[in-house]
Order: sequence, then structure tokens, then C-alpha cells
Amino acid sequence: MKTLKSLLVVLVILVNLIVAQPSWADKPKFTKNPDYIEVTQALNNLLTAKKAQAQADQVDTSTPEETQNKIAELEFQKYTLETGINWGQCQNQTGKTLAVYGPKPDFDDDDYNYPYDNALYFLANGQTTKNKWDCDGVYLPSEAKVAGINADQKEQQLTEPVAVKIVDGTQLVIKTNPETAAVEFSIPPAHIFKVGEANWFIPNVSQAVIDTRVANAPVAKISNVNPLVGMKNSAQQDTAKSQIAPKTQPQAESQQTSPKSSYLKKV
Repeated sequence: MKTLKSLLVVLVILVNLIVAQPSWADKPKFTKNPDYIEVTQALNNLLTAKKAQAQADQVDTSTPEETQNKIAELEFQKYTLETGINWGQCQNQTGKTLAVYGPKPDFDDDDYNYPYDNALYFLANGQTTKNKWDCDGVYLPSEAKVAGINADQKEQQLTEPVAVKIVDGTQLVIKTNPETAAVEFSIPPAHIFKVGEANWFIPNVSQAVIDTRVANAPVAKISNVNPLVGMKNSAQQDTAKSQIAPKTQPQAESQQTSPKSSYLKKV
């Protein structure tokens, strides 16, 4: 009887091990990250072109120096992805609401199949998307004036809406040039998609429509976004205190003498 019970216990343990095995599966490797595959392929293409002293189609107009810069940038992106950072971050300094691409939403209706690879969210001015929340890129409406999305960094006027993609592991800062009113990008984008070129939702709406939307993108805490702000404010407070102190010093002296005069009156 004891032997039978022991066999049953062993059998139950084996069944649990077999059923629970998938939960012990390894985490997804960075080599399966689409961005990593794309960056690696682009890097290999450039290295092959450089070694053969012939440039690929996508860099026909590039000089050897530009090709080397692209290789260095791709190598750095590849290294960043190899460290395991599988999310990007976007910071809005445009002075307006910014439409950004992020993870697909979770719907309560299991019968609804979301048709796009990601979703549009709205990021308020001065905000940065939350850490580990993957910002895939930003949306630019038609007729927007932009700079920094091409290798030549020249300004251009868009004639149709586009989606600007960034690589995982990078932080994109988007701001408006106060002199030219052009939207500027801190880093060159990985891709620029037009309608139909990627499975991204690219509506044809104006910036005025975007400005009416409620900001719903998850954002980082202010203290985590720019710690220098707190240091600057603290320094300003110290300076203000030092400026106010001489004016308040006579009041402090009068307060120190008031107890003494009161004591003399009692005596």
C-alpha cells in the first residue's frame, strides 16, 4: 500500500513537471527582436559594401565618411540592443501635443482583432514616455515642417502624413526650433513610413486635431526626466534666500531685543 502511494506521488510530480515546463521557458532572446535583425542586416550590408569598395543601393549618394558614420551608428544601435533594452523612449519638447506610437491596446472583447502592429497615443508637451513603455516612434501630420529625419539634416515641408520609427534602446527628443518653427529630431530615425508602407495607423489629420486630444501616453516622473531641474530650482532658491537675508536681518535683531525690553517692564 505504501509503495502504491509512493508511486502515485512520483507520478503526480512528473505530471506537474511536464505541464509546468512551458512556464520555465527562456525569455525571448534579443536576436529575435525585429529591430535587432534589421539593424544587423543593415550593418552587414554596409560592411560588405565597404569591403568590396562598392556601395549598396541605399547609400549610392553617400561619401566614404558618411558610410563610416552610418556603420558606427548601426554598430552602436546593435550593441544597445544586445544589452537587452527592448523599448524606446520619446520626449516631447515641441510646445504642442505629440502623437506617438506605442504597444497595442488590450481590449475586453476577445473577438476583436486589432489590425495594426502598434497604437497611437498622445504625449503632452514637456512629457517623456514612461520607462520600459516601448515608444516605437512619432506621427507627423501633413504640411508639417521637419528637420533631422534625413541624413542631410535639411528642413523639409511634408506633403503627406508620415510615421517616424526609432530603434529600441534609444531616446528620441522632439522639439520645435524657435527661429524656423521646424520640428527637430535629436537622432536620425530608423525608418519613415508613408501610408501603406507599414502596418501602422497613419491618419490624415492636422496638428490642430491632435492638439484637441486628451494626453493618454504613460509618462515618466518629472524627477526622473530631468534631475537638473531640481538642482537648478534649488540653486535659485539659495540665491533668493541670500538676497532676502540682508533685508530680514534688522527684523531678526528687533525680535531678539523685544524679550529683554519686556523683562525690564516687568521688573
